[in-house]
Amino acid sequence: MRFLAIIITGMALAAPAAHAFALLNKIGMAKADYFVAQQAYAGWWIVGLLLPLALLANIGNAVALRADGTAMMLSIAAAALIALNLVIFMVFTQPANAATENWTVQPESWENLRARWEYSHAVNAAVTLLAFCCATLASIR
Repeated sequence: MRFLAIIITGMALAAPAAHAFALLNKIGMAKADYFVAQQAYAGWWIVGLLLPLALLANIGNAVALRADGTAMMLSIAAAALIALNLVIFMVFTQPANAATENWTVQPESWENLRARWEYSHAVNAAVTLLAFCCATLASIR
């Protein structure tokens, strides 16, 4: 269970980290260029399936580590951070995806939507990195 918690949480970090690394290159793009660049993410929704798996793996790890209070709390923290990632996605990222029909429609408020989308992914990269650290620390304790 420890191995799965680390691996799945680490894999769940890949997509938000990629978005965070691209942020500085994309945040100032012109409208047409930005909408073209966003098409590179078509099909990335499947990577999002790793988040519920990471949540379950970290909850399972917390149960498995219940004899070690600190390790159990670190696993619970990892699970809570993954849950926070999902909340941030649903509150900030998904509405931008919906308003732009996954970046195929260009509404007037596209710059605000771009900022919400880009910065929510950057925050989620940090949140998921913290979850990965907690999962790793819980497992090596």
